[in-house]
Amino acid sequence: MTVNDLNLAVGAATEERASLWRYCLWLVMAATDAVVVMATVGLVSLGYHLQAYGHGPAEQVTLELATMLAAIFVFTNAMRGRYQIANYLSTKGQIASAFSVWNVTMVAFIAILFLAKIVDHYSRAVILASYLAGIPVIALARSGMARAISIASRTGRITSERVFLIGREQEVMSFVSRHQPWDVGFAIVDVAFLRGNDQRRTADPAAALAADLTSAAATCRMKRPDSVFIALPWSDQETIDACVDAFMNLPVAIHLTPERIMDRFRTPHIVRTGTLSSLRLTRPALSMAEVALKRAADIVGALSILVVTAPLLLIVAALIKLDSPGPVLFRQRRYGFNRQAFRIFKFRTMTTTEDGDVIVQAKQNDPRVTRIGRFLRHYNLDELPQLLNVIAGQMSLVGPRPHALAHDWEFERKIALYARRHNVRPGITGWAQVNGLRGETDTDEKMAKRIDFDHWYIDNWSFWLDIAILLRTVLSPKAYLNAR
Repeated sequence: MTVNDLNLAVGAATEERASLWRYCLWLVMAATDAVVVMATVGLVSLGYHLQAYGHGPAEQVTLELATMLAAIFVFTNAMRGRYQIANYLSTKGQIASAFSVWNVTMVAFIAILFLAKIVDHYSRAVILASYLAGIPVIALARSGMARAISIASRTGRITSERVFLIGREQEVMSFVSRHQPWDVGFAIVDVAFLRGNDQRRTADPAAALAADLTSAAATCRMKRPDSVFIALPWSDQETIDACVDAFMNLPVAIHLTPERIMDRFRTPHIVRTGTLSSLRLTRPALSMAEVALKRAADIVGALSILVVTAPLLLIVAALIKLDSPGPVLFRQRRYGFNRQAFRIFKFRTMTTTEDGDVIVQAKQNDPRVTRIGRFLRHYNLDELPQLLNVIAGQMSLVGPRPHALAHDWEFERKIALYARRHNVRPGITGWAQVNGLRGETDTDEKMAKRIDFDHWYIDNWSFWLDIAILLRTVLSPKAYLNAR
C-alpha cells in the first residue's frame, strides 16, 4: 500500500453518511432483537393454542409475555454493551453470545414471575416452547445481522469508529498494510506523519517534533475523530510520551498501534495484578474451571462407557487371544499433558508390539495387522482400553491424539509449534480424527494439517465442542476414513 492509496482512504472516510449510520445503528440492532423475540413468542403461542385448544391465544396475555421477554433481552444486551458496532464486525461468537443472553433473559423472567406471584398467569408450555424455539431463531438473526453489518463496514456504508493516525511514515504505512483498518469498521479521517524528530533533517529535533505535534493536534481537533492511533515502536518512549501529551487535551481515546509480536496472537489482554500491569499474549489452554469441568466429564463418561461396553471388551479380548499369539493389550509410550510420558493402552491389532526409537506406521493392507485387528482399527474399537488412561488422568475422552514418542521426536524437528498440542491432555478421539485426518502420516504435509486441526481445537475448546466430537466419532462417516 502506498501513501496515495492511504490518502484515497482518508478522503472516502470523510463522508457524513457513514458516521450518521454509526450513531443510530444501535437503535436498529436493539429493535431487531425486540422484534425477533416478540415474533417468536407470538408464533409459538399461536401454534400451541391452535394445536392444544383449537383457537388462538388471548392477545393481551401473549402481548404481555412477548413484551416482557423482549424488554429483558434488549436490556441485558444493552447492559453488556452488545449494541456496539464493534461487536458485530464478525459472525464469530455471535451464537454463543445470543445463547448466553437468552438464558439470562429466561432466568430473570421466571424470577420476576415468582417474586410477583403471577406464575400461573402465563402458560408454562408456551414459555418453555418459546425458550427452545428462541435458541436457533435468535442465533440465526444475530448471525445475519452481524454478517450484514460486517459487509456494510467493509464497503464504507457503516463506520464503527473514526480514527486519526499519527506516527512516522514507515510505522503508519506498516500498521495500515498489516491490519487494513477499514475492514474492521474504522474510518481514517486524517493522517499526520512525524518528520521533525528525524535528527538527519533538523538541528533541533525536539523543537521540530513539538511543531509537528502542535500542527497534528490542531488538525485532529478540527476533524473530530473518536480515537487517535499512535503508530510508533513501543521502545520509542520519549516520542510516545510527547504524542500522548499533545492529544490528552482533546476529547478522544488514545491508542498505541500493536507491535508485530501481537499479530501472532488472537486475544492479547492487559492484566492488572495490584499495581503491576502486563500484556498477556497467551493464557493456559484451559482455565482452572474448564479443566475441572473437562476432568469431571471425562471421569463420568469413561466410567459409564466402561460399564456399558464391559461385555464387548471381554468378547474382543477373547477374539484377539484366539486370532493370534501375543498379549491382548498393547502398551506404548506416548507424551501426555506438558510432555509427560505415559504408557497408553490399546487392544493389540498387529503381530508386532514396537515401542523403540524407530516405529513403522501401519499402512494400507499392512501384513502385520491381524484379521481381528483390521476390524477393530476400522471401527475404532482398539482405542477402548484407553478409557483406563482417562480414569487415571493421563488422557481425556477428547483431545489431540497422542503419537508414539519416536514420531513425536521426528515431527517436532519438522513442524513449528508441534509440541503445543501437549498443552492439553491427549484424547481417545479428537477434532482432526472426526474430520478424516487419521491413519498413516507418510508426508510432512499430512501431519502439518493434522496439527493445524489440533491447534484449532485447543484455541476453540468448549464443553459442547467435546460433546459434538464424541457424537461425530460414533456417527460421522469421516471418523472412519483412512483406517489402517
